[in-house]
Amino acid sequence: MKLTDLRNLTLLEISTLLARGEISSLELVELVLDQIDNTEDKIRAYVTVCGDGARKSAMLADKERKAGKKTGILHGIPISIKDNIETKGIPTTCSSKILSNYIPKSDATVVARLKSAGAIILGKLNLHEFAQGGVSPPTRNPWNLARTAGGSSGGSGAAVAACSALAATGTDTAGSIRMPASVCGVVGLKPTYGRVSRSGVFPASWSLDHVGPITRRVGDSALLLTAMSGYDMRDPTSASQPVPDYIRALKRKSMARRARIGVPKNYFFEGCDKRIKRAILRAVDLLSGLGYEVTEFVFPNAKEIMAARLALDMCESTAFHLQWLSSSSASRKYRPDVREYLKQGLAIPATHYIQALRYRQEILSKFEVLFRDFDVIITPTEVMLAPIYGEKVDDSRIMQCTGPFNLLGYPALSVPCGFVDGLPVGMQIVGKLFQEERVLQVGSDYEAATRYYLSAPPAIA
Repeated sequence: MKLTDLRNLTLLEISTLLARGEISSLELVELVLDQIDNTEDKIRAYVTVCGDGARKSAMLADKERKAGKKTGILHGIPISIKDNIETKGIPTTCSSKILSNYIPKSDATVVARLKSAGAIILGKLNLHEFAQGGVSPPTRNPWNLARTAGGSSGGSGAAVAACSALAATGTDTAGSIRMPASVCGVVGLKPTYGRVSRSGVFPASWSLDHVGPITRRVGDSALLLTAMSGYDMRDPTSASQPVPDYIRALKRKSMARRARIGVPKNYFFEGCDKRIKRAILRAVDLLSGLGYEVTEFVFPNAKEIMAARLALDMCESTAFHLQWLSSSSASRKYRPDVREYLKQGLAIPATHYIQALRYRQEILSKFEVLFRDFDVIITPTEVMLAPIYGEKVDDSRIMQCTGPFNLLGYPALSVPCGFVDGLPVGMQIVGKLFQEERVLQVGSDYEAATRYYLSAPPAIA
């Protein structure tokens, strides 16, 4: 079997092939490792490839399967991990020279849960250093190697797009799952704040960080979210709400004809590439044709939300990095852009930080009322195409559409919705707190109607 035969299959379909013996876990791992060999010199998505360890785990999974034992919904399937998430015995560098020799003694909760579901850890994926930016050098975009793969989970987005990962994890503080998913033409899900434990994940901002999946299909994100979610006593912000079976939820009837979509008239389309705007509006029209009720509305306080988000991000990032910023030898190891950003946090008064926390609680009450009128909100994921590699990028534009929902904590999904000049465009679907099922159902309906996942980037064509 060739990787091209697997490219458009869901993880559940691959699991069925494994169960039938039509492919072994070892063969699956070798196929993906071969793809890494074929593409890595071009896209540079990986920091560490765990070839030998993955092969050993795959042989064990095959042995277990022959013995009639199945450990979980991801049994024998290789998954790649963003390199700011701790992996026992495997380097976790945050793509930084500061942590170049750090090897964790235990797994992050999310990794432990993926392993418990049977997943095989294939490798660690590149990110913008310490998840502090939207570019992720040196990773390139598989759709156009002259372009970036987004950030900070750029390695995750690029690897999934190039099929050098069947699925991956990401983290999201201002859009770092959704932005790479958008520009790489894959699916990225930021769950509700607290839905997935962050224990063992290097923080960018404690108040804003989320952990979630990046996949090729909406159903794959549902599968990973089912495995990753749940309360964790090691993470004081983790939520105790019951975790639904997201896969079962997707098998229910479409939400169309009984769901309401809100489309903001303001902010999210300001400065947006006109071609991207047209793609989003076409997508909304398609959903309307499927039976969804669509209403335009004014999104309140967007600029104030973004200002509060920035204050929290800068202060909390700087607080975490203070130990290294205070050391001249360690400070010199940061990328210049990251070091400069972290130092700016030292200039923000504590009163501004406290006001941002208070504002967050005030605005959440306002949005609870707003969301009574809608089941989901739809916006662009990005107002611009993937930037040219090496070009100076305005982070405020990159995170314009994604950042508000980190402060608000709402679940948000990016799904492919077309191409402009051969580059992918993403549509963002935002739901109510802990209503990932609805977000996934809308995304699945759209995916089934358009099938953009059948398109392959040049790096793997």
